This record gives sequence, structure tokens and C-alpha cells, in this order.
Amino acid sequence: MADSIATRVSRIIAGGAHALLDRAENMAPEVSMAQSLREIEQVVGEVRGDLGKVEAAKHLVLTQIARLNSEHESMAEKIEAALSGGRDDLAKAAIGRQADIEDLLPVLQKSLDEQHEKAKELESYIVALSAKKRELEQLLADFRESQLTQRPADAIGGERDRQSRVENAAASFNRVLVRQTGANGLVGTVGGDAAKLKELAELQREHRISERLAAIKAARGN
Repeated sequence: MADSIATRVSRIIAGGAHALLDRAENMAPEVSMAQSLREIEQVVGEVRGDLGKVEAAKHLVLTQIARLNSEHESMAEKIEAALSGGRDDLAKAAIGRQADIEDLLPVLQKSLDEQHEKAKELESYIVALSAKKRELEQLLADFRESQLTQRPADAIGGERDRQSRVENAAASFNRVLVRQTGANGLVGTVGGDAAKLKELAELQREHRISERLAAIKAARGN
């Protein structure tokens, strides 16, 4: 049986950084990077697909809740009209429908709450995959730097050429990832606008970190 998305995300996030280094030592770094990021691309696409289904389900449930609430209100008007006309039988039928609606609404609300939780979980997967991608990118950069410093001076020129090829391959891969998944937050882009978006993402991340630090300090003070 195929692994669930939760299992695959957990496996990617839990994957050791040294595994990437081992692969990078035995093959071209860009090949290792592509292998590591290709699965992230695939899983992100699946997560976004599931998230879209959850959002559609939430919309359907919200529509049903709104319709039932409106019907419940209209039944109240019909009850008054029936009683005014001396039609207790019609009033009882309307009251029965109200009771049915009141039984249905908690079930729909529970379903809505479950969809909210699913959406939060899927969104957390995307955040976690983004963090993992940053880790892998930093690891690859550190590996390239170590290769430069360890080799003789006469080999630096060839290494720079290979590094340039790696960067070009990374840029090409990232452009494909953006086109296929729309996952801009998971991709290192190039260009002025992309740099600004990346800076904005980093500012948001720093804000999250600062908020968490402030909360910890406040808890310690209490």
C-alpha cells in the first residue's frame, strides 16, 4: 500500500542531513539536489491538491449550514402564520422541521471543524517542507564551499565552472517547480521581484521567531 502523505512528509522531514552529503560525495551535487528536491516537489503538489479538496468540502458544508439556518428562520415565520390561521397541524409540521434542522446543524458543524483541522495540518506540511528545503539548500552550499577550500588552487577554476553549472541547474529546476506547483514559498527564485518575495518570506519567518521568543520570555517571567 502506498504511503500516506503524512508518512511521506514525516520521512522527508526526518531524513538526516548526512544522507544528502553521502550522495553528494558520490555523484554530481546537482544530481543529488534534484533527487532530494524532486520528492519535495511531488509531495507539495499532492498536499496542495488535498488542501484544495478540503477547502471545497469546507465551502460545501458552510453552504449547507447557511441554507439550514435560513430555513430554520423561515419555519418560525410559517409557525406564526399557521397559528394565526388556527392551523395547529401546519404549525406542528413546521416545528418538526425546525427540530430536524437543529439535529443536523451540530453534525455539520463537527464536519466543518474536522475540515478546518485537516486544512491546518496540510498547511503545516507545506511549512515543514519549506524548512526542510532550506536545510538541504544550505547543506549543498556548505558542501560546495568545502570542496573549494579543500582542493588545490589549480583546481579552483574547474570547480567554479562546476559550481556555475550547479547554480544554473538549480535555477532551472526551481523555475519548473514554480510552474508545476505554484509553490513560490518553497523555491529559490531569481530576479528583482523574486528577491523581494524571498526577503518578505524571511521577514515573516523572523517575525514568527521573534513572537515565539517573546512568548517564552513572558512565560518565564510569570
